[in-house]
Amino acid sequence: MIAIIDYGASNLLSVTNAVASLGFKPKVTSSAEDVLKARAVLLPGVGAAGDAVRKLRDLNLVNAITEVINRDRPFFGICLGYQVLFASTEENNAKCLGVLSGTVLRLPDTVKVPHIGWNQVRQRVKHPIFDGIPDSSDFYFVHSYYPVPTDHSIVAGETEYGVTFTSMIVKGNLIATQFHPEKSGDTGLKLLRNFFRVAGLES
Repeated sequence: MIAIIDYGASNLLSVTNAVASLGFKPKVTSSAEDVLKARAVLLPGVGAAGDAVRKLRDLNLVNAITEVINRDRPFFGICLGYQVLFASTEENNAKCLGVLSGTVLRLPDTVKVPHIGWNQVRQRVKHPIFDGIPDSSDFYFVHSYYPVPTDHSIVAGETEYGVTFTSMIVKGNLIATQFHPEKSGDTGLKLLRNFFRVAGLES
C-alpha cells in the first residue's frame, strides 16, 4: 500500500493523480496506522509550516512519520512536506518535526518571492532516483522558504534563485524535494517512478 498523507493542507489531488498515472493505487489517509503499514509514504503540502505541523500533531501522525523515516522505510516529502522535516523555520519562528537537522530560511528579498515557475536542479550525487533524468533538468517550484540541512552529505540537488539552495535531499530511503514532481511533467513523473523502483515497488 502506498500512503499519501492527508492533513488538510496539501495538494492531494495532483499528487494522487500523478501516482495513479504510474499505475499505482495510492491510499489518501490521515491514519497513523495506515502510514505505519504502508510500503511507501508520500507527504505533500502547501501552506505554512507551523500550521502543517500542528495539524499533523492533532492527527497523531508525527510519531508515525518519525518512525517510518527512522526505520528507513521509503518516504517522499514534497515542498512543505520537505520543509517540515527539519528542526525549525523562519516562517513565524515555528518548530518543525526535527527528523532532519537544519533550519528553513526565507528566500532573499533580492528576488521575487514566492519563487514560482520552472528552474533547474543540479544533481550533486549519483543515485538511482536520477535514472534517466539529465543533470540540470527543469522542475516546477512554488515556495518562499528553503531548508538548509546541517548534514551536507544528504544534499542531492541544488537550485539557484537569489541564493544557491538545497532543492532535494536523499538520506537512505528518504527522498524530499522543494519542487513539485507531480507538476513537473514527464521529468517529474520519472522521478516519482524512480522513487517507487528504489522502494522495490513496480506498477
